[in-house]
Amino acid sequence: MHRILAALQFLLAGAFAQEGITPSQSEIVAKLADTRIKESSGLARSIRHEGIFWTMNDSGGEPCVFAIDLQGRTRAKVRVADAVNFDWEDLASGLDEQKRPVLYIGDIGDNFNARPTVQIYRIPEPEIAAEGAEVPETFSAASIHWHVTYPGGPRNAEALLVHPKTRRIHILSKSEDGRSGLFAFPMGLDVLSMADKGRENANKPVQLEKLADVTFIGYERTGKRPSDDRQCTGAAFSPDGTSLVASTYSSLFEWRLPGGKPTPEAFAAKPVRMVPDLLRQLEAVTYDADGRTLWLTSEHLPTPLVRVRR
Repeated sequence: MHRILAALQFLLAGAFAQEGITPSQSEIVAKLADTRIKESSGLARSIRHEGIFWTMNDSGGEPCVFAIDLQGRTRAKVRVADAVNFDWEDLASGLDEQKRPVLYIGDIGDNFNARPTVQIYRIPEPEIAAEGAEVPETFSAASIHWHVTYPGGPRNAEALLVHPKTRRIHILSKSEDGRSGLFAFPMGLDVLSMADKGRENANKPVQLEKLADVTFIGYERTGKRPSDDRQCTGAAFSPDGTSLVASTYSSLFEWRLPGGKPTPEAFAAKPVRMVPDLLRQLEAVTYDADGRTLWLTSEHLPTPLVRVRR
């Protein structure tokens, strides 16, 4: 039996090497108990509370974010002030100008490439309920929001990410042919509150800058179409800013960013590819504090919280 297992491991290792897949271990850590979280479409690690993640529902859901713990319990439900969930697709966490934890919410879905602008909201990261306590719905503090446009016209996107060093807001677009783009706010703009910009400019759209082309090849995989592997569904920067991971419906791709800069040269290099085997459909990804462990979730019930280790 030991010889059979050893031979099987050898064959599997060879298969991974041939496909260019980095070996990893996937584990369902919890299944979310709260059935209100039925289309988890974004995931962000809490900076304020250890062992907590924030998520939210996809398009048409309430304009609310949920805090979940490693046991799958809901620890907060927070209604975002002055917000509408038109097509929320991703979350990111970060620090504001005074180094206070904040959450960014990307209302950036546009399946028909028809929205003249998309929205990004920022709120202070909320408090959570104590373990075992009731979880009443609360309201966030006042939100800051930006109306956003792309150079060249509308694009669909499901990946919002904020660089941990520069605090620059980025969007990675989604395309069925795998030809995506990494876009970013003009340098420095993300540190300006709407109040600072003045009422006359409060609703003036921000035009993103294109930083790089990002190509998702679309690998064959049992039970999946190559097109599933071309469509970006989430992304995040590592805590030190030296890596960027992106999810498709069936894989994870990670690029190294020399000097912490997301440049065209960085995305021209071949990424690390990982294939978690516990999710029907990858929808969100974020890094743990160690910068190596990854956390995933998906749009189906019961909603799983998956940990991926190299």
